[in-house]
Amino acid sequence: MWWLGAALALGAVEMMTLDFMFLMLAIGALVAMVLAALGLGFTGQVVTFALASLLLLFLVRPVLKRRLLENTPLAVTNAAALKGRDALVTEPVTELAGTVKLAGETWTARPQWDGETFAIGERVRIARIEGATARIERLAA
Repeated sequence: MWWLGAALALGAVEMMTLDFMFLMLAIGALVAMVLAALGLGFTGQVVTFALASLLLLFLVRPVLKRRLLENTPLAVTNAAALKGRDALVTEPVTELAGTVKLAGETWTARPQWDGETFAIGERVRIARIEGATARIERLAA
């Protein structure tokens, strides 16, 4: 029963980390539990747990991680997700002031290039985000 408890605890930790490391240890604990049920002594159980866990960690885990990374698209979030999006100028944008409407929110905006200005109502593209300021550029014609 100790091995089952260890396997459940390691499985719970795995659900929080999602790294496959604790999953391999949990499977090792289940292997030791099966051998304990078959009458193997405690020392044999510990050795079996260690060997099974190590084999799984070094042989199975890298394959699982590689497959997961290959099949999981990268999700762009936060400021990085705003780069390249279109916005609407709501106050004239100069090097000193200006705002745009971006993703339903009003953002402070500055031109991407020195000397550029943008008029109210002009559609622009977000070049990058610097803190809470959107650097904008003209849309390609």
